[in-house]
Amino acid sequence: MNIYKLLQLNKKIKSHRVKFLGLYVFHIFKKRYVAVNLDPVMACNLRCKMCYFTDKDYVKKLKGQLTDEEVQRIASQIFGRALKLQIGCGTEPTLYKKLPELVALGKQYEVPYISITTNANLLTLEKAEELLKAGLDEFTVSLHGVTKHTYEDFMGRGDYEKFCNAMQAFAALRSKYNFKVRVNYTFNQDNFEELKDIFNHFDGNSFDILQIRPIQKIGNTEYNNFDVSGLKTAYQDTIGVIKSKCTEHNILLLAPDAIGEANKSDKINTSSFIYDYTFCYISPNFFWKKDFDWKEESFESYCKRIGWSKDLLFNVFRSKNRLKSLANRLNYEIEFN
Repeated sequence: MNIYKLLQLNKKIKSHRVKFLGLYVFHIFKKRYVAVNLDPVMACNLRCKMCYFTDKDYVKKLKGQLTDEEVQRIASQIFGRALKLQIGCGTEPTLYKKLPELVALGKQYEVPYISITTNANLLTLEKAEELLKAGLDEFTVSLHGVTKHTYEDFMGRGDYEKFCNAMQAFAALRSKYNFKVRVNYTFNQDNFEELKDIFNHFDGNSFDILQIRPIQKIGNTEYNNFDVSGLKTAYQDTIGVIKSKCTEHNILLLAPDAIGEANKSDKINTSSFIYDYTFCYISPNFFWKKDFDWKEESFESYCKRIGWSKDLLFNVFRSKNRLKSLANRLNYEIEFN
């Protein structure tokens, strides 16, 4: 299954009414429509400057790891409704010792697309292959600097050589397995200039998707310059170069058309209306909705209790203005080559 084609389809369908009608039908007939985002362990081996893991007070609250019994319960609850399972949403999934077993469990429940989001510093060729054998469909790797100096400066405790070795491992495994590699680059005033040279440092045939997104405030982070307005002109020039290179290497580019476009109050992103109805976050301390007692009641009984299907149906008839509080959550556009 090509999850990115579904994102493109979601974007092309302009009517929120059609989208919610589709979700209503999927829900009633118990079909897959949920994106499950799972953090099995609340820890990270790095201290990236743009991440809340540099906030010592916040990190103290991030504790816990899912037990084997909890993982099995979660799988029985929601994996049957999952269109995609993303492991690692704000923490580092490779610290979870039973990661291959978790991927295999997702495949046991026939989840169509399984990915992990990782800094890749703990991924060797052997560990990457173990995940692929378990059924992993995609590695999403975080990159906050193209050069060694910038990478290690922004990705505290990060090792540039280990990251490069992981990228080389992905390239070596391509002949044996069918999987995708996605590179996520969050830019700011201090790491943007070298972005145009990304293809001089990394083989364009080693990854399939490139996401470029501006820095956003996600807590009390060590790096706190969130103003990228001075990059507007440079962004247009740089994104033009990158688009050309992505076309050359058949890479899917996910990036804003222009800095600030996604945040205009008069531009409603209808692709985001369905976000709160399809995005399911799970961690050792949280499962989807605050009032869902997932250890005692089932997903189906909870939805029945709160009238989930009725809410989906009512949204078919609600105006955009009623729904626009959900807008603008997706801060990128999809550039298909």
